[in-house]
Amino acid sequence: MEKMIIVGTGCAGLTAAVYAARANFAPLVLEGHEPGGQLSTTTLVENFPGFPQGIDGPELIMAMKSQAERFGARFEYATVTEFEPAQGHVRIKLDDKWVETETLVIASGASAKWLGLAREKEFVGHGLTSCATCDGAFYRNVPVCVVGGGDSACEEATFLTRFASKVYLIHRRDSLRASKIMADRAMNHPKIEVLWNSAPVEYLADAEGEMRGVLLSDTVTGATRELEVKCVFVAIGHTPNTGPFRGKLDMDGDGYLLQQRGTHTNVPGVFAAGDVADRTYRQAITAAGQGCAAALDAERYLSHHG
Repeated sequence: MEKMIIVGTGCAGLTAAVYAARANFAPLVLEGHEPGGQLSTTTLVENFPGFPQGIDGPELIMAMKSQAERFGARFEYATVTEFEPAQGHVRIKLDDKWVETETLVIASGASAKWLGLAREKEFVGHGLTSCATCDGAFYRNVPVCVVGGGDSACEEATFLTRFASKVYLIHRRDSLRASKIMADRAMNHPKIEVLWNSAPVEYLADAEGEMRGVLLSDTVTGATRELEVKCVFVAIGHTPNTGPFRGKLDMDGDGYLLQQRGTHTNVPGVFAAGDVADRTYRQAITAAGQGCAAALDAERYLSHHG
């Protein structure tokens, strides 16, 4: 019987691990299919407090992991495949074995939806991203594009006008799915040009392997053309990594865990932190803050239950 298991090793999971380990719980921290979370694919993080010159995403993750290990956190490469509430504890299946724990912190994050084009993984961090807030400032006075047609796409396109010389909003249909106020804000901005009935079919690289543009296909005629941009921001949504918990924990319609009284879920002893529950901010620092809160909530739960 474990005292605490933490699922996920992004900012939320690792911060929870630091706090839980310092409280002498020796938490078991599970690294799933994407160790380090989305920061592990980020080349430079400039908005995490304490690093005036910025820090590489993987470097930040490794530093947080080392800090947690120093205080006694244990790490295991395993993926949660099943979850069962029980009386006074919970059970989770790690690949092919069952483990029991008094408290469970779910910080498994959310995975950005990508376009599924060739060489996509190679371009992440080299002109391809899913976070304008994280990476927009790197693309000052150059053209960029946003792929999507919902509120997130319009919001990201509007945000990018602070930096880019031109923002193309690429949508595969002839009308946006975004709310009227968000759509109007984007379409009326002088720096934003909406490219209707268009879909990227290929990423184009320069001699150094950085993004130089995309090949667009007209969804009506099938004609193709090149669009020169220095970065492609994909804004077609995120998928919370909550598969094993469906039907057992309360979620919203998109699968994000619902929090009660801080980071508590509807099952006693189970807590949610970071992007697995946060569909609004999705920042490293807010995830870290929720990881701290989840560890403190779990610690108080353990204290209260003896």
